[in-house]
Amino acid sequence: MAKATSAAALQPPAHSNEIKVSFPQDHVMLLTFNRPKSLNAVTPTMTDDIKAVLDWFDDEPSLWIVIITGEGRAFCAGADLIEWNKRQAGGGAEEDQKRIIRDLDGFASISRRYTSSKPIIAAVNGGAYGGGVEIILNCDLVIASEDAMLALPEVKRGVVAVQGGMPRLSRIAGHQLASEMLLLGRPITAKDAATRFGFVNKVVPKTEVLSTALAWAAEIAQNSPDAVQSTKRALLLATRNGSVEDAVVAHVNSKESKRAFTSENIQEGLRAFTEKRKPAWKNPAKL
Repeated sequence: MAKATSAAALQPPAHSNEIKVSFPQDHVMLLTFNRPKSLNAVTPTMTDDIKAVLDWFDDEPSLWIVIITGEGRAFCAGADLIEWNKRQAGGGAEEDQKRIIRDLDGFASISRRYTSSKPIIAAVNGGAYGGGVEIILNCDLVIASEDAMLALPEVKRGVVAVQGGMPRLSRIAGHQLASEMLLLGRPITAKDAATRFGFVNKVVPKTEVLSTALAWAAEIAQNSPDAVQSTKRALLLATRNGSVEDAVVAHVNSKESKRAFTSENIQEGLRAFTEKRKPAWKNPAKL
């Protein structure tokens, strides 16, 4: 594996105390929502902080995987409805709609984030509601606490899950199950999210959520980062292309695929196989 840049040498952008950023193991960034008294409801400041940090993460070659979790008993309670009420009362509805279209990364700069080809793991330590679930639905892997309750309750408050949650859930779970969650607005268990709705990979005791996510990140980091990022790009393109053939062609033409085919890591992986040893991966070249 590539020699990791030391955590002390990594300098993420300055940010408020509404998020925490750390580097718990080689090639891994941990991003923690840090408003536990408000169940990690997302504010505009948080969104700006998250965008700056994730944009920096995407551009840092030594970081290959990000884990997202919440401080305290909740993962993320979604939007700050008190602030939303103030905007609505002040006639901000039209601006809200424009902002949704303008902010391509979606809720908390995560729910519609498409540009990143690096894996995102959600470590769902507790409840997730509204935008919190929309965040989860755009993560690549989801580890959830066995006591976590998950809901898209927007209709109960007169609002709509417009930040990517509806089409993603429909594609993952199918129309009827998506309708059950979206139209009833009632919470589901992490177990149901895994076994019925299909958007949680693994359910574990609360005390094992982060350690499991870190273990999965370490396993990903044993693989070629060029190949991993090219593979994620293919998965993202599959959601935007109507046919398998269109998705294949779009992927082969992608920057990630071209890099993977010409990188030192493809040569290293094949050479290591013939020499019957573990490959020593290098950080990917910047795209």
